[in-house]
Amino acid sequence: MKNIRVLITGITGFMGSHLAEFCLARPKIKVYGTILSHHLGDELKRIEHIRDKIELLEGDLTNRATVTRVLEKVRPDKIFHLAAQSFVPISWKSPEHTLFNNIMAELNIFEVLREMKLNPVIQIAGSSEEYGFVDKNELPIKETNSLRPLSPYAVSKIAQDMLAAQYYRSYGLRTVITRCFNTEGPRRGKQFVISSFSHQIASIERGLQKPKIRVGNLDAYRDFTDVRDIVRALWLATEKCKFGEPYNIGSGKTHQIKEVLNSLLSLSKAKIQVEKNQDLMRPSDLPVLQCDSTKFRKITGWKPKIDFQKTLKDTLDYWRGELK
Repeated sequence: MKNIRVLITGITGFMGSHLAEFCLARPKIKVYGTILSHHLGDELKRIEHIRDKIELLEGDLTNRATVTRVLEKVRPDKIFHLAAQSFVPISWKSPEHTLFNNIMAELNIFEVLREMKLNPVIQIAGSSEEYGFVDKNELPIKETNSLRPLSPYAVSKIAQDMLAAQYYRSYGLRTVITRCFNTEGPRRGKQFVISSFSHQIASIERGLQKPKIRVGNLDAYRDFTDVRDIVRALWLATEKCKFGEPYNIGSGKTHQIKEVLNSLLSLSKAKIQVEKNQDLMRPSDLPVLQCDSTKFRKITGWKPKIDFQKTLKDTLDYWRGELK
């Protein structure tokens, strides 16, 4: 049996690094990953423990020539397309960059695959943000729910979904569309909510920050799943799911951000004040995101295994280790 050639775009990202670990733990898999040349510093830390087991390819996927070079080199059996501008607040500050980066990279991959007559299974990373404004009577959210985006990032993800569905119907590209709800765990960027709280608490414990934690909207409810459960789900998606269709992935349980903050604070002995900061408020925010992953669970048998409290503790411990 020949090795399965797996290409992970954005391999040094939060999810990409965990997915690389997951793939390497399976037999007969050769892992390749793309990385932007200006990310050859801090982001490499996420994969330094597996660096000698993967092959990295530098380049910007919005450049067609780069994509051609990468795909000619790898000729993948599976592609996990995770590379993206993924931070919602940045999409308001730089909507043009977000839309161009997220749409053009995917389009280049599809077009070059067609030119080369390659047809790997391609997992496309959508997002729960695509649903946007959701009425209470629409919860939990199914794949059939209307898409009412509230950010340029969400619009870019809808475009990625639609392209993936169109290229399957028009050209037979084997696209699998996943819409993951909030994903958290160790190595998450410190701009994301749980990681932000954890980084600040660890900084306060080390005396690197005054004993005040800056927060945004604490009233929202989110559906959190551990990244280590999510990457297992992504692999199953490429094995079991129907091409060209969207699949929600999430725990089905919601936690209020205020509750999450209190849980993290309870894991520290430091006395910490909470300070709301207007700069951390979004122009528009989603009150509740709750996943209905029935469709995905029925076809794959997946369910989360990692308790949410473990996710919180592991994230806080990760930042404690980083700030030593």
